[in-house]
Amino acid sequence: MELESSSPGETESCAARLAAVLVPGDVVTVSGDLGAGKTTFVRGACRALGVTEPVTSPTYTIGHRYHGRVGVSHLDLYRFSGMSEAEWGDLEPYFEEAVVFVEWPAAGAGWLGRPRVSIRLAHRTPTSRTIGLDADEGLLERAFGPC
Repeated sequence: MELESSSPGETESCAARLAAVLVPGDVVTVSGDLGAGKTTFVRGACRALGVTEPVTSPTYTIGHRYHGRVGVSHLDLYRFSGMSEAEWGDLEPYFEEAVVFVEWPAAGAGWLGRPRVSIRLAHRTPTSRTIGLDADEGLLERAFGPC
């Protein structure tokens, strides 16, 4: 499925619709170039999951854990070129009893397993984005209606 967004608010709204059908244990990978709106997408999902604290990019801290109606983890693997067993061991607690969003997921290949949803954000114009969603058709239909 591919959607278009012409503002950060629309990107957050799209994420909120997806978040409504997510449950702890779900992993959502979020890919795209720098500035494509990955953290904006995660922020919208977090708000829909009841997170009230600021949602910021964890690029330099690697991960944030938020508390809402469910636990939410937000990981950013941008600084990784791959992953060792020790590094995975440090990240593994973020996956416990949480909906997990992973930016720059390629670095975690082989460790993350198959995500429930894969998101791809891309610049369409300087102010608009395309949002590609890859998931079980039933999940996407529950979130966005018939395709």
